[in-house]
Amino acid sequence: MAKRRRPKIRLTITDRRGKTGCHRGHHVGEVFDYDEDRGKICPMAMHCAFPYIDILRYGGIIPGQPEGTAEFCCSDADTIMVFKAEIVDPDDQ
Repeated sequence: MAKRRRPKIRLTITDRRGKTGCHRGHHVGEVFDYDEDRGKICPMAMHCAFPYIDILRYGGIIPGQPEGTAEFCCSDADTIMVFKAEIVDPDDQ
């Protein structure tokens, strides 16, 4: 039996709602591969991303969001960077 691969996840910064710029230097429009770019993404954002990534990778759906996507914010109240996580179609890789 072939081992099933976990889907790739792309993280995109879509908005900034806080009073100050990101202390890690992130900006709207940055795109990351969740597995390949972990060291480049702020640890506070990664902490918030993990539950959503897990839900998407194992077939779950986030209520009120399109299938295969999850929008969430980092936990820095001064910055509030908004991220969109989405499953990458294997044909787009």
